[in-house]
Amino acid sequence: MRNLTRTAAGSGLAVLLVLGPVGSAIAGDGTGSSGKPPVGEGGGEGSSGSGSIGAQVQYKTNFKGKAGASPIAQGDGSWEPPLCWTQPKFTAKQYKEEQEKTAPIDPNTGKTLPGWDKGKEFHEGDKGAWWYRTYAVDQLKSGKIDFGDMEKCTSIPGIQWVEPGDPPKDAISPLALAGLAYAETKLPAPPVTLRPAADGQIVNLATRVKFDAPIDPVWVTASFNHLGIDIAATTVAKPVALRVESGTEFADPQSCTYDLTKAKSGYQLDTSKADCNITYRKSSGDRSYPLQARVTWKVTWTNSANPDGPPQQPGLPDGLSTFEQDVAVKEIQSINR
Repeated sequence: MRNLTRTAAGSGLAVLLVLGPVGSAIAGDGTGSSGKPPVGEGGGEGSSGSGSIGAQVQYKTNFKGKAGASPIAQGDGSWEPPLCWTQPKFTAKQYKEEQEKTAPIDPNTGKTLPGWDKGKEFHEGDKGAWWYRTYAVDQLKSGKIDFGDMEKCTSIPGIQWVEPGDPPKDAISPLALAGLAYAETKLPAPPVTLRPAADGQIVNLATRVKFDAPIDPVWVTASFNHLGIDIAATTVAKPVALRVESGTEFADPQSCTYDLTKAKSGYQLDTSKADCNITYRKSSGDRSYPLQARVTWKVTWTNSANPDGPPQQPGLPDGLSTFEQDVAVKEIQSINR
């Protein structure tokens, strides 16, 4: 049964955006509707609002990682993507239809009471669209948003009628899409191979690190094309360095950092001739040491669907992807290379 009272905006959060087959980034417009569109491979769309009416978002992702991919972890940096904005959602006709669904009803007949729309402006016959305040739900769920951040969003009208060609000050922008695409990015775990192998490390023998396959850049495009607004943004993450930490104080050095080498396909690493390689100085006994490998990704964004477009400002924080494995270190009397 429909609500007996009409509300301009509820307190719920509607799913808006899906970016890529490996997960989803979402935004809510505060209309109280919910539901998540299916996730496809290579492209798709999501919507906010009831049924299929709403702000349509296309997505496309380039990801060649194997199992073990994880959401991007933000490196150093204080950048935060936009928390809220406004975007077109309904035409005048669609808006009136939506409002009628929550209009007062006669409890005896279950039909809409006559006169429910008296004194209400729907802009029927006018060109333009109804715009809604929208939130980046991933940020709301992060636990990092305080009351002051939310209070800033109240300067954006919850619902407003906007004439064509005259977008509001806080309209959805490529920067907002870039922030959502950044949150959606998933990175492959470092494809690290150790020599000697992780279960056969030897005291006083240097641990060499090599990638078993090159790492490819990862990019995610988010585009918004609805009711006269056609924009896009693409975030591009390129692996630039690997840091290896021994997991124990009984190693010399305890960590090494390497620049990655651009290969014909992706970025590669082989530390067999490097100046820095971890050497364990004490056996792990019946236990093991938690060796950690962490790749730093340089992340940029373009204001189009082209990942090769010119980087835009503000700059985005570096991304991190981490892989941890236990290494067993034994002590032997002699070493034959």
